Amino acid sequence: MKKILLQWLTGMCILLSGSVALAQKDKQLSEKRIREVMHAAYEKYRNTTGGANASYIPYLADIDPKLYGIAICTADGQVYEVGDTKFEFGIESISKVFVLALAMRDRGAKAIEDSIGVNATGMPFNSVMAVELNPRRAVNPLVNAGAMATNSFIPAASSAEKWTKIDDIIAKFAGRRLSVIEQLYASETATNQHNRAIAWLLYSYGRFYGDISESVDLYTRACSYGSHTRDLAIMAGTLANNGVNPVTKEAVIDEALCPKILATMMTEGFYDSTGGWVYHTGLPGKSGVGGGIIAIVPGKLAIAAFSPPLDHAGNSVKALKTLEYIVEELRLNILDARK
Repeated sequence: MKKILLQWLTGMCILLSGSVALAQKDKQLSEKRIREVMHAAYEKYRNTTGGANASYIPYLADIDPKLYGIAICTADGQVYEVGDTKFEFGIESISKVFVLALAMRDRGAKAIEDSIGVNATGMPFNSVMAVELNPRRAVNPLVNAGAMATNSFIPAASSAEKWTKIDDIIAKFAGRRLSVIEQLYASETATNQHNRAIAWLLYSYGRFYGDISESVDLYTRACSYGSHTRDLAIMAGTLANNGVNPVTKEAVIDEALCPKILATMMTEGFYDSTGGWVYHTGLPGKSGVGGGIIAIVPGKLAIAAFSPPLDHAGNSVKALKTLEYIVEELRLNILDARK
């Protein structure tokens, strides 16, 4: 009897210690703590300098480099903001994540792996060598080559139908209809010769799946969406919430696709500096040359930050520092099992 009682007491102690640890973890992510850390990050980095706006796209070169915003969206739909979170900026390469979600929804995860590729290239986002050095000419949906191929892989009877699909899924992820910044779209179209050349190279190897001009144009248009930092937090929050928009409660994609999308982000979300990002944060994320960055903590929350000046790899200097700080302070690194 004593032995049974001792075993019961031991079990209760384990359960209680686990409950205490869980309570401590939940406390770390309380509304108060999230707001404290967000505001601390904002004050810490608001005057940070370094980097430069993307000069190869004229529209982006002219954006005020002092703009800075942070937003967090939790899996239960709470959104917290500080700074210039309502300023509309170019979504740029962050759109690749959501176009990938569309292609994966319509074609399946295996088809993406086989026809596009999912391994990291280890090279810049617009690399030609990344195509030439891979014997299978496989790339990754989150670099320019793979993103254009992914766009070409979306089944549709016409360019208009494909754009409607893209526009609809972006709207569902954001919880509102986003608009293309026409000046940015024109600016990118006038300077996308390199992307067109990459698309033709993939086509020559049989790794492009639609009309080249149409696909490059739709890719360029999707990169030209205007988004707020708040939009990006909600879009990323939908992936954190197993494909259900945490604000609108609408199911956007099947939950089984989310781990595949997040894995792709973890291997190529920051191009040739992805290893450094994962080393410091342990999270799937994605950057865009418009100055935005998203990071996702599966099942918990998503963080978005925006600041136009970029580092050599095309990632926002200030947004990177901000997200790394928030992840560390809230202990969000999914590779860190410490209590």
